Amino acid sequence: MSVSAKQLRRKWKAVTRRLREFRMIGKGLASTDHPILAHIIPMRRCNLSCTYCNEYDDFSKPVPIEVMYERLDHLAKLGTTIITISGGEPLLHPDLDLVIARIRKNGMLAGMITNGYLLTAERIQRLNRAGLDHMQISIDNVMPDAVSKKSLKVLDKKLQLLAEHADFHVNINSVVGGGIHTPKDALVVGKRAVELGFTSTVGIIHDGEGQLQPLADVEREVYTEMRSMEKNSYARINYFQDNIAHGRENHWKCRAGARYLYICEDGLVHYCSQQRGYPGKPLTQYTVEDIRREYRTAKSCAPRCTVACVHQTAYMDFWRGKQDLAPSPVEEQTSQGLVQIQ
Repeated sequence: MSVSAKQLRRKWKAVTRRLREFRMIGKGLASTDHPILAHIIPMRRCNLSCTYCNEYDDFSKPVPIEVMYERLDHLAKLGTTIITISGGEPLLHPDLDLVIARIRKNGMLAGMITNGYLLTAERIQRLNRAGLDHMQISIDNVMPDAVSKKSLKVLDKKLQLLAEHADFHVNINSVVGGGIHTPKDALVVGKRAVELGFTSTVGIIHDGEGQLQPLADVEREVYTEMRSMEKNSYARINYFQDNIAHGRENHWKCRAGARYLYICEDGLVHYCSQQRGYPGKPLTQYTVEDIRREYRTAKSCAPRCTVACVHQTAYMDFWRGKQDLAPSPVEEQTSQGLVQIQ
């Protein structure tokens, strides 16, 4: 295919993707009775073992495709507009393409978070055909070290393949905090992402419970410079991180369990990846009444939360919807507010 034909196809796909995103926003503004975003885990196993991560193991089997279909169909029935496939490492799932295709068949946007190690030109083309809309890769350093192997040295060839073959949107997320040895590596990663035509964001690594840990001076400097590289659209939905970078709490209405759902490999709904244990209800039994209850329930972990996707989905409703229900007794069993399942 010629370069001009490829560019035209990508532009067309970007336009149609943006139109579906606008419909998502309109639907979210019209009603609060459906999830905006659901993270779903088809594979807990990962091929890496980053020391700061508490979201993987090295032995789990993939969730059977029939079970994934049942869960995705129920999320569609609840009116969910975006599904992000996470893990573990989702590219290890043998039927990932079918998972993505089912999401799209149900009229939902399909995203994925991956470490990128398993990407090849052929694999990227398969993701194109399945209908993937968004991919995010977090790159933690320039050279691999004891904390993380997700380095630019290892992944740069993968990024070049994405730049050449991907029809979906690619975002490269750099990180600071959480024991990353060389904070300024984030700048190198971000600049490379922009050079290849991707968007670039910066994340602040939370502690083991998704809670705020103030950045050191050099980390804040890197964070500030990285923020200037983000597109305006990303800067607007990530502004909560400015408080996190300075060790300040955010005062907001967390809509986890309502506008945002985290579905583990066992098919249970949790508030988020860092606060697992509640509601702890099977997704296939989750109803609009559950959504309405959690929409109104204040979360005691919210002020010091650093989980970006939960913050971002809450923006749709920050100006409306009182939270007048107290956390459940289950939530109050830990100092952070929720039961941890490791």
